[in-house]
This record gives sequence, C-alpha cells and structure tokens, in this order.
Amino acid sequence: MATKNLSHSDFAHTVGAGIVFVDFWAAWCGPCRAFAPVFERASEEHPDIVFGKVDTEAEQQLAAEFRITSIPTLMVFRDGIMVYAQPGALRAPQLEQLIQGARDLDMDDVRRQLAERDAQPAS
Repeated sequence: MATKNLSHSDFAHTVGAGIVFVDFWAAWCGPCRAFAPVFERASEEHPDIVFGKVDTEAEQQLAAEFRITSIPTLMVFRDGIMVYAQPGALRAPQLEQLIQGARDLDMDDVRRQLAERDAQPAS
C-alpha cells in the first residue's frame, strides 16, 4: 500500500482503527523531502499498516489541532489512540524499529494506563 494523503475530513476515520503512521510535512521542508522516500518504502513493505501524510500547508487547521510546530512530525496511532508523536526525520532502521514497537504494543495495557491517568485528580 502506498501512502495516503489525509485531510481534516478523513483524518479521524483513518486513525480510528488498526495501526496508522502519520507524517506531517510540507513541500518546502528539506528534512521532510529526505524522509518521504523512507516513509514511502515502509508503506510498501508493510501493507497491513496505513501510512498517511498530512501537508501542513494545505491542512493548517489539522496541523494546529495537533500542535505541530516542527516538521516533519511523525505520529503513530493504534486503535484510535496516539501512541507516539515526535518531530524529526527517521532513518529506515529507526522507522522499522518504531513499526515493530507499534505492532508489539499491548493495547489492553495502554488503555488501562490511560484510564488510570484520567482517573487522577487534576492538580
């Protein structure tokens, strides 16, 4: 599967199920252009994972909602839950490590930790 361009209208639906990697990028960004072929290759090698791209120039509202201040920023969602978000271009081995980490996550444990965090009184 090749990468999929995401917009505000289809973002929530796309990240709602399974494993989804999202690259926030812009055409003028050199590191974004360097990361693009690495991201594209990974999308072809892992057809069971959705690899989405958000053009921060075209989707400024979406970029603002996720507080994107540096690009490229890579986010990983699993079953609708953001499990990773970090700016910076990755090399292929780093991306592969992140892909394996997303596959290996115990989502029951993640949901339990989120429930515990949400149950904490606000300080």
